[in-house]
Amino acid sequence: MRLLTFQRIVIGFVLLFHAGASAAQNGAQRLADTPLAIETADGHHHNFTVEVAQSRQERGIGLMFRPELAESRGMIFQYEGPRVISIWMKNTFVPLDILFIGADGRIVNIAHDATPHSEDSIFSDGEVVSALELAAGVTEKLGIEPGDLVRHRIFGNLDENEK
Repeated sequence: MRLLTFQRIVIGFVLLFHAGASAAQNGAQRLADTPLAIETADGHHHNFTVEVAQSRQERGIGLMFRPELAESRGMIFQYEGPRVISIWMKNTFVPLDILFIGADGRIVNIAHDATPHSEDSIFSDGEVVSALELAAGVTEKLGIEPGDLVRHRIFGNLDENEK
């Protein structure tokens, strides 16, 4: 009986170790979900659920190693202050639309359909405080363009019903 219990403990430990090693190998991170909305110039309001990458490490990993990204989801990258930023797609498996956002929450520019695994830098057109990554094609499908307003807690502009 004691041997059977010991074997179960060893097997459980091996399975737990293997699962942890597998997660570490794929490198994907999962951050807390937050609401985000984009208001287009024509008055449409589009809601998303996004993860917030705040630290240098979180921003460095971003959406790497994710096998898919739903159209209603994304990741927003928060920077300490206005700056020209660049993003690459190394180890990113899905094509993305990348929205660069100013301190006022307005979209400065959009890089459409960024190529998975590319190590080419994609730059903001001027100083921004944030970048938002959405599934490729979402911005075109929803009519999202530079100048549209992104509402999120990092810009301090969420409506009461969005908090």
